This record gives sequence, structure tokens and C-alpha cells, in this order.
Amino acid sequence: IMGCAPNASHSPVFLLLMFSGAEVPPIVLFVLFLAIYLTTMMGNVTLVLLISRDSRLHSPMYYLLRGLSVIDMGLSTVILPQLLAHLVTHDPAIPVARCLAQLFFFYVFGVTDTLVISVMALDRYMAICDPLHYHSVMNRQCCARLLAFCWVVSVVHTMLHVGLLLPLSWAADAEGNVRLLHFFCDHRPLLRASCSDIHRNELAIFLEGGFLMMGPCALIVLSYIRIGATILHLPSAAGRHRAVSTCGSHLTMVGFFYGTIIWVYFQPPSQNSQDQDMVAAVMYTSITPLANPFVYSLRNKDVKSAFHRLLRGERVAS
Repeated sequence: IMGCAPNASHSPVFLLLMFSGAEVPPIVLFVLFLAIYLTTMMGNVTLVLLISRDSRLHSPMYYLLRGLSVIDMGLSTVILPQLLAHLVTHDPAIPVARCLAQLFFFYVFGVTDTLVISVMALDRYMAICDPLHYHSVMNRQCCARLLAFCWVVSVVHTMLHVGLLLPLSWAADAEGNVRLLHFFCDHRPLLRASCSDIHRNELAIFLEGGFLMMGPCALIVLSYIRIGATILHLPSAAGRHRAVSTCGSHLTMVGFFYGTIIWVYFQPPSQNSQDQDMVAAVMYTSITPLANPFVYSLRNKDVKSAFHRLLRGERVAS
């Protein structure tokens, strides 16, 4: 028997049931997600240390990459340790306060991630289309301000959406448990579990959330249109190849990250399934933070050289 539990400012208990009763044994899932988490942390920590330690990597692009790595570590840490605990204890319960805190920090890190990716497109635009002014415009102070702006916008955005959840009531069973067919407290599953009117929440997702998503997307598209036109006019094939190589990794992750987010959050609920939501959520909460340091940087010659110098114990200027 299902009924409406008190709103989110009270204390219903949410049950994260996506992997309950799964065909894959919990120990296999535990080992898989533990390996993903440890590799994610190791890759991103290594990248942060290399960029901080090696003066040859003290450029705007790597400064932004270091900020992105910190965000990716936060995003993984918000989701995966809680999932690992549930898999070990076989207890899917999460109190409402912890659930909303997880949603809050997931949104903060996730939205900041999307904004920083768009700032990186602006960085590539300046480096390729206006190289003479690149270092004077995209200096360390400018990058710091851009990163701070991304964080502020993300926090304000998150406060809006979490605040709209607080008045909602939830479809609870006789024991006061609210069932979520997901592996963490995400926005869509919470809205599905509500028995209140969620039109305001949906409107905020499509209007404010859509604007926040489409604005960075437009910046990325316009930046790469100009970058493509500039590359076509470069006189040497080597110059064109070098310019393309600096953008290829970024474009790969842009398509991957933005594609999964748009798939989950900007389709009408009737047109996407919970299984599709779950697969996309695994991709952008687990696989993207894992892949970013490798796709963006560890294939980069400068980062490889810095890593080899670190292994050899060479002293570098900080």
C-alpha cells in the first residue's frame, strides 16, 4: 500500500533499489565500481600533481584541466563510496538529509563540470584563433575568475532545484520507505517518486536548466566553428594537424558528457525509460570522470614528459 509521506524537510527513508535483485552478484558490482573509483582518483590526483609540480605545464589549458580533475574527483566521491557501502551492507536505505545532500553536491560538481568544459572550448578558441593575445587574455587570474564564476553559477542553480524539492511529498509504502529505482539520489527518480504536483520542477528543468545547458553548448559550438575556419586557413599541414590534435580530445568528451546529460534530463518523462536513465547516469557519473584524465591529458606529449620526469625524480621549478 502506497501513500504520501511527509515532504522532504521531514524524514522519510529512500531506498536505492537499482541493483537490488540484479542478475550480477553484488560482489562483482562492488569490485567493478571500486576499481572505477580507485582508477578515477589515481588518474586525476596524478594529473593535479603533475600540473602543480611541473612549470612546463603552467599554462591556461592545464590550469583549467587541473580544475576539471578536482571536479571529477568530487563528482565520483559524491556517488561511488555511497554505492559501494550499499553493495557491501546490502542495505539500500538512505535518510532524506543524506539523499538531498548527495543530490546537492552531485549537482554542484556536475554543473560545474559542464561549465568548465565550455570554458576550455573558449581557451582553445583563443589559443588557435587569436594566439598573439592568448597569454595576455587567458592568464592565470582570468582562469581563476572563470572557474570561480562556474562554481558560483553551479551553487545557485543547485539551490534552486533542491529548494523546489523540499515542499514535495513522496509515494511511500506502509513502513514510510520511498522506493527509487536508481543507484543514487538523482533528480529524475526523485520527481518520479513524488505524489505532489511537479510542474514547477519540470518547468525549472526545461527553462532554467535548459538555458544553463544550452548556453555552454552554444559557446562550444560557436568556438569550434571559428576554430574549424581558422584551421582550414592554416598554411602548413603540420600546423593543421597540431591544432586538430589539441581539440580532438576535448570534442570527444564534450559529445560524451553533454550527450548523456541531455538524454537523461531534457526528454519528456514518457519518452525515456528508467533503464536508459541508469545507463546514462553510470556513464556521466563514473565513466566520464575516469576517462577525462586519460583522454584529455595522459595522451598529451607534455603531460607524458612531465610524468616521466616525475618517475625519474627530476627537480623542476614550481
